[in-house]
Amino acid sequence: MDIQQLLNNEIFTKTTSILFLFVIIYALVKISQKATFKIAKDNSAKYKFKKLINFIGYLFFVFGILYIFNAKLSGLGTALGVAGAGIAFALQEVIVSIAGYVTVFSSNFYKVGDRVKLGGTKGDVIDIGLLRTTLMEIGDWVNGDLYNGKMVRVANSFVFKEPVYNYSGDFPFLWDEITIPIKTNGDYKFAKDTFTRILEEEVGDFAKTSQVAWNKMIGTYSIENASVTPMVSMSFDENWITFTLRYAVDYKSRRGTKSVLFDKILSAIKESKGRVEVASAAIEITAFPKK
Repeated sequence: MDIQQLLNNEIFTKTTSILFLFVIIYALVKISQKATFKIAKDNSAKYKFKKLINFIGYLFFVFGILYIFNAKLSGLGTALGVAGAGIAFALQEVIVSIAGYVTVFSSNFYKVGDRVKLGGTKGDVIDIGLLRTTLMEIGDWVNGDLYNGKMVRVANSFVFKEPVYNYSGDFPFLWDEITIPIKTNGDYKFAKDTFTRILEEEVGDFAKTSQVAWNKMIGTYSIENASVTPMVSMSFDENWITFTLRYAVDYKSRRGTKSVLFDKILSAIKESKGRVEVASAAIEITAFPKK
């Protein structure tokens, strides 16, 4: 087969055209990404531009292939129409995942860096692909909001099937609570004042910044003006007095903040010299059974 016959061969020309199309689009994608990286100022914007340019590159490549095979595909219109339903059914998860990808980037479901819960998996979003979202998982066999080392890839179709829990979206703070049982014969007023002071010292700054974020939430959503200031409430029964310490904290500092609070609370109880004592369950024996 000489060069002229090879150039006239339909399979060779179409294959060469596809390879040439791939090289052109690949080069344009890389050039576009470098240009946008110079314009974008932060890593989040760079990441979004990179994903958007890749997605546009995929679209142009698919449309280019359809254009190359246009003459051949035009004669198969009826066959493709019949097979379309079957193909759509077989690839429904892929199609829904792609739709989920578009939805995630065009809405406010979550973004890279957010802490979310998708499909029963909780973690930080480290990548949003065309078909799957990659999470660095937290929890599971590790107590608290700490990484366990597993990377989990969740299909983007989950945004249409299950609730999406975002712990750091418009309001990057969480409400947390600590309960402390105190003996009923203790100085409960002194205890309440002490716990309030500790909360204000440790999480007072969180209250100020979280109030700003909450005010923005009120302007965006129909939501009540909830209190984000530290609060100490009290209840009691015949066994002990229970103090509940409620406060707003940054979602990434929840465990560390709770540890610091416990340390200061225990130190304050120890320094009270008996005015405040931690209660515990006790069994009182009033009489022994007669033999």
